[in-house]
Amino acid sequence: MIEYIREQNKNLLAIIVRYNYKQEGLKFFTTENNTQQIGCVGHPKGTVCQAHIHNRIKREVFYTSETLIIKEGKVRTDIYDNNKNYIESKILNKGDVILFIDGGHGFKFLEDTQMVEIKQGPYLGIDDKVRFEDISEDKAVIKDEK
Repeated sequence: MIEYIREQNKNLLAIIVRYNYKQEGLKFFTTENNTQQIGCVGHPKGTVCQAHIHNRIKREVFYTSETLIIKEGKVRTDIYDNNKNYIESKILNKGDVILFIDGGHGFKFLEDTQMVEIKQGPYLGIDDKVRFEDISEDKAVIKDEK
């Protein structure tokens, strides 16, 4: 299952790929313009993907996208727009993947959790992000919990 989280049904903020999503062949869920892209690949045994090297191309990135892979545990992710307005929360479980494309996000770990985080570099330390007040526990709205 693929879930798209949008700001008021327009600006795409995040994409969730649930652990049970299956794909035949190659399918991307982002556009060619996204600075970080996510897709799924499924091939039968014996399929060969020809060896290749990606060309060295200078790219300009104005926003850090992050991808999280939940290795184990359970986490609530709170999603915000670019004005720090709370949009909604989603529960992520073992095997789920989320790509944050735009806006902001925060987390509450509901179980002991291990995640892999992937994002563009270089990291700029204190200049890399702006922290702000999280949604309070009683106001978090979990949509479509899986």
